Amino acid sequence: MSEAVRVVVADDEATVREGLVALLGLLPGITVVAQAADGDSALALTCEHTPDVVLMDVRMPGLDGVGATRQLAQSHPEVAVVVLTSHAEDDTVQAALAAGARGFLTKSAGRVQIAQAILAAAAGLSPMDPQVQARLLSAARVGHVPAELPDGLTRREAEVLVLIGAGLSNAEIAERMHLTTATVKTHINRIFAKTGAKDRTAAIDYARHHALITG
Repeated sequence: MSEAVRVVVADDEATVREGLVALLGLLPGITVVAQAADGDSALALTCEHTPDVVLMDVRMPGLDGVGATRQLAQSHPEVAVVVLTSHAEDDTVQAALAAGARGFLTKSAGRVQIAQAILAAAAGLSPMDPQVQARLLSAARVGHVPAELPDGLTRREAEVLVLIGAGLSNAEIAERMHLTTATVKTHINRIFAKTGAKDRTAAIDYARHHALITG
């Protein structure tokens, strides 16, 4: 039998972290060598224990999961980072991918899915939670969104604005982007607040003025 895959678990919520450690301890072929409560600890423990995989929470105090992933990709490129996110629509998923994360899991993933993701990442593959993969694919289909956005718009808000310009309803945007209609409504309210638009027509005019949409 091959040597067990060595894992560092990083999550700022003690109950979640301890639960993951307990779960992984029951899985064959996986050994948890350390657990961290923030990104800085994850970096230090990786240097100390040289794991095969770091199971990295995205949102942590201080150095978050994206920043820690970026530093690990530079200092320990041989270590695979599998990012944990609470929601598939988390805006930081794409940022973590750009930082060098190899795989993604939502915290609702079951033990079999977690085990498969860790073993796949250790083998050089890129495991993706189906919800996260659908989210990434849907975002890619939205179209080009400039890297620099006006008035503090986030990339997700710009994507929603592009779809408003395409004439989609809230429900259609939700289906297209794999979001809930409540989440879409929240994004639209934020778009209106940031752009000063009072309705969808004004938001579309704003998007045209800033070359987010054409026509």
